[in-house]
Amino acid sequence: MPRLLKIVPHQSRESLGVAYHQAKEGPESRQYQIIWLLAQGKTTEQVQEITGYSRTWIYELVKRYNQLGLEGLGDRRKENPGGKPLIDDVTQAQLGQALQVEAPDGGLWNGRKVAEWLTGVTGRKISRQRGGEILRQMTFRLRVPRPSDVK
Repeated sequence: MPRLLKIVPHQSRESLGVAYHQAKEGPESRQYQIIWLLAQGKTTEQVQEITGYSRTWIYELVKRYNQLGLEGLGDRRKENPGGKPLIDDVTQAQLGQALQVEAPDGGLWNGRKVAEWLTGVTGRKISRQRGGEILRQMTFRLRVPRPSDVK
C-alpha cells in the first residue's frame, strides 16, 4: 500500500481548500492543491495522477509546508535574483573602450575576439557565444565590410 505523507496541521483542511480555490497564480494554486489533497488522506501516487507533479516535487512541497506552513508555498521564482553578471561594470567600461579601437589582431571585433579579450582580463574562460552575447548587450554591431562586386 502506498505511503501516506505526514502533513503538519498548520491549517485545517477547509482553510487549505479555500486557499487553493482563492489562489490567483497557477503554480501557487497547484501547490495548495497538492497539500490540500494530501491533507484529505490521498496517497502520493493519487496526487501525482491528479496534479501531474513528480513525487520528488511533492515531497519537496510537503517538506516546505511542514517547516514553514503556507509561507513555504507559492511561486518563488520572483524572489530569485538570477546569477551574477558575467562581467562587472568596470570590465564592461574597459571593454567599451577597447571596442572603439581595432581588435588586437587588426581585424574587426566579433564574439570570439571579445571572449578572448575578456578571458585575458578576467582570468575566467569566456566562450565565443558569451562574447557575442556581451557584444549585443552593449548594442555593438558587427561591422563587416560588404563584399565588392567583382566584374
